[in-house]
This record gives sequence, C-alpha cells and structure tokens, in this order.
Amino acid sequence: MPSYRNNFAPKSNTTQFGVILANLGTPDSPSTSSVRRFLRQFLSDKRVVELPKILWWFILNGIILVIRPRRSAHAYQQIWQEEGSPLMIYSIRQAEALEKSMNLDHAIPIAVRHAMRYGRPSVSDVLDEMTGQGIDRILVIPLYPQYSGSTVGSTFDEIGNVLAKRRFVPEIRFMNSYANRTEYIECLEQTVRQHWSSNGQAECLVMSFHGLPQEVCDAGDPYQQQCSETAHLLASKLGVQNWRFCFQSRFGPKAWIQPYTDSVLKDLGQQGTKSIDMICPGFSADCLETLEEVNIGYRELFLASGGETFNYIPCLNDRPEHIQMLSQFVRKSAGDWLQS
Repeated sequence: MPSYRNNFAPKSNTTQFGVILANLGTPDSPSTSSVRRFLRQFLSDKRVVELPKILWWFILNGIILVIRPRRSAHAYQQIWQEEGSPLMIYSIRQAEALEKSMNLDHAIPIAVRHAMRYGRPSVSDVLDEMTGQGIDRILVIPLYPQYSGSTVGSTFDEIGNVLAKRRFVPEIRFMNSYANRTEYIECLEQTVRQHWSSNGQAECLVMSFHGLPQEVCDAGDPYQQQCSETAHLLASKLGVQNWRFCFQSRFGPKAWIQPYTDSVLKDLGQQGTKSIDMICPGFSADCLETLEEVNIGYRELFLASGGETFNYIPCLNDRPEHIQMLSQFVRKSAGDWLQS
C-alpha cells in the first residue's frame, strides 16, 4: 500500500490563495563543496541533460563533478554578496514585493513565496508550507519568460513529483511562458529607455539569451523561436535598427543554438563597433550567467576585440515595473480566485 505524507491543515488564516515564483536555484555558498552539491542535483535532471542515464552517470561523476565545481565556485565568488547569492537576494525581494503589492489591492491576503527547482527553498518545502497553512489553491509562475522543457517543463515535473507523494493535492494553475506578452515587452522597453536616459545610447543593442542544445530545439522545444520573438518585439518597441540577439552559456561538445554570444561580440568589436548596450531578457533576476559570464567575461572579450564601451543593462530584478508586471499576471491567471 503506498504511503502518502499528510500535508494539509485546515485553514488557520484567511489567505485567499498562494503564488509560487519559481526559478532555477543557486548554491548555498560559493564553496567548491556547495557548488558540487548544486551541480549534482541540477545536472541529474533528465530534462536538463537528455542522455542515457548510465552513460551520463559516468560522465557526470567521473569528469564534470571532478573538474567543474572548483571553476564554478571561483565564478560565484566574483559576484557573491554579504547577504548571499544575487539570485537568492532578488528572488526573496521579488516575492516580498509582489505579496505586498497584491495585498494592497485585495482585502483577503494572498501568500507569495519563491521556490528553487534546485537547491533551497525547494519546490517540495514551499508546497508543504502552503498546504500546511491550509492554502488549497496555488498559482505557479516560473520566472522564465521563454518556455523550455529544461526550465519550465522541469518545474512542472517537480511539482507533479512532489504532489504524487502527498495525500492532499491543491488546485494548481500554471503560467508556462510570457515571451510575447505586452506587459513583459513594455517592462523591458522601460528598463532599456531608463538606461539610455542615464547613460546614453550605444551604437548597438545586444540581447543575449541562455543557450540550449540545437538537437533539443530540433526535437520541438519552442525556446529558440520564443527568444527570437522577444528580441524582435523589443527591438521594434524601441525603434532600434542596429541590434543583435544571441545565445550564451553553451556547455559540452555538441552544437547549441546560434548565433553564439561570444562570436557576436568578437565580430562587433573587430568590425569597428566601439560601444554596445547588453541586456539579457531571458533572465528575470541577475545571477551567475549575467553578472559573471556577461558583465565580467563578455565585457573583457568585447574590449579585447576592439570595443571601447560595454554597458550592461541589469535584469528586471525587483524593479517596480517588474513587480507591477507580475501583479498583472497574477490577476489575469488567478481570475475567479480573486472573487471568492
């Protein structure tokens, strides 16, 4: 007979429903051991690495987890703050600001929590916290604007896996992408225009998205198409003519979706472009990939290739317009929950 965890308590408060803002996750510290634990969990996800399980086990444990943690720990150390990982800091602020915003407009409280697919606070812990408080309706917003099975799909998988072991299953609603939503494009536009107002406009706007193996998109993942749609909509909204979009963070020997960010930056610098503005629209909060890979590594690459000015435009983070955008998403997705 299967054993299910009793995870539900009668309502002890008047909370109307819960919202989970889900993101990828971060190590607990920038130490090699902490990064190794994080990478083990992340790279063991079959949605992230689509290789035969036994083959990948030997590659992961015999090569990657031996070599990569020390290098990644050094990268994390370059961006770590006193309060912790930038991604964790911004995730906490996003949840707190969204809860405050929603509860200013509604008499019945709405609980907002952040959850990480890998690391802490886990999806399991946050779901149990909510149902343990008697919350029986939960809206999940993965903070990945463009859908990929390796991010949004994996988040949905984990929610299903957790609830499959619980006696009580709450009513769940999901958002699976917002790549072309007007609120999102306008939020990005406002961020870029504010940067231009303070710093001036560079010769070229570069939009860099996280990469994905080409074979994943060839198999039907819509990620590449949605990134292209976001980039074209933002460029059109801004009215820019000189812009590029590209893909970063490739890993391993296989071909990933192109153009690659490093190649684009080299070409721009070598062809005489002296200044660029760089934004990462696919990241909802600044993290290792934006603060270390882009703002440190790609800055050095562009300047070494002949460029003179590299302006990094921060992610949406906990900016007021980002919180307003998320509030609008909650209202539209929650619908009748706000009336009952």
